[in-house]
Amino acid sequence: MSAPMMPFIDLAAQRARIADKIDAAVRKVIAHGAYVMGPEVFELEKQLADFCGAKHTVSCASGTDALTMVLLAKGVKPGVAVLCPSFTFAATAEAVALLGATPYFVDVLPDTFNMDPASLAAGIAEARAAGLDPVGVIAVDLFGQPADYDALAPICARENLWLLCDAAQAFGATYKGRKLGTFGVATTTSFFPAKPLGAYGDGGAIFTDDDELAGVLRSIRVHGQGTDKYDNVRLGVTGRLDTIQAAILLEKLAIFSEEIAARDEIAARYAEGLKSVAIPPAVIADAQSVWAQYTIRLKPGQRDGFAAALRDAGVPTACYYPVPLHRQTAYKAFPSVGGRLAATDQLSQEVISLPMHPYLKPEAQQRIIAAAVKHLG
Repeated sequence: MSAPMMPFIDLAAQRARIADKIDAAVRKVIAHGAYVMGPEVFELEKQLADFCGAKHTVSCASGTDALTMVLLAKGVKPGVAVLCPSFTFAATAEAVALLGATPYFVDVLPDTFNMDPASLAAGIAEARAAGLDPVGVIAVDLFGQPADYDALAPICARENLWLLCDAAQAFGATYKGRKLGTFGVATTTSFFPAKPLGAYGDGGAIFTDDDELAGVLRSIRVHGQGTDKYDNVRLGVTGRLDTIQAAILLEKLAIFSEEIAARDEIAARYAEGLKSVAIPPAVIADAQSVWAQYTIRLKPGQRDGFAAALRDAGVPTACYYPVPLHRQTAYKAFPSVGGRLAATDQLSQEVISLPMHPYLKPEAQQRIIAAAVKHLG
């Protein structure tokens, strides 16, 4: 008989900690009745900007909307290419393709899972040789870890491409003393409930130090409005963050730094306990991950048996991502660097993620590690 299944992400434990505050915050919104663009939305934007050090925060309805809004503001259109990794969630490339542009898939580094600078440089040259106009790069901060911006930004600057940072899984992470939200032309994030800073529904935000870009984004967020809602000066979307979600996020932001520290301790225990039987994720120098997922690499052919063994021990696992974007039906017609992405294809066969959340008790984590070592050792 299988053991009782523990949660993969324990949102209930977090709710138990701040239930009274969240309930009061939601009741306050219901009482004042400003359900769309209410005062909590603007307070959240201020506190998020203060947290990460960005000059402007523009909240929105989802992480995908955040990407799309920035691409709209940058004039992305058919005939241009935006380089992005294939080893990521579909939203990264989806936002590019929906605007008629070409997502050009770039390989990642096998140790950090983030964009390979050499592959990026090759992709820019290939895109131009193919008659495309590369205008920008979307670097993903995968699984909670920052991409190597000191390596990527100079390539973008040299090639006159803007850099957009997709921190959907990594808001709160730090790169060389700076929080994500302060790199590139803009940084986007998601507040999907499973994210390190998650709402009780969809939500997202964009961070930028560019005054003009922030103004355009606020217009795009509400159908491209100008002076009022009947003065539409550009194409836009319905991209507003609900006030109730903003109120919930304000209470979660208040404990977010403590939760990041707890995630880091849990990741350190995983790394120590699993280093003899698996390849733990590497964190680049002078960076801190927020560990949206704790993703290890196994030997080829081990993953299915490992997942089954842990399931029998009551330990859930997840696979991000078993099919990379360049091999999915909706995206396989788009170009990839060199026509093949070796590291991406390798990782898609090897990675598996273990339970990770700030409320994972040491005894529960030891149960996970013991089950993993028993099967792999």
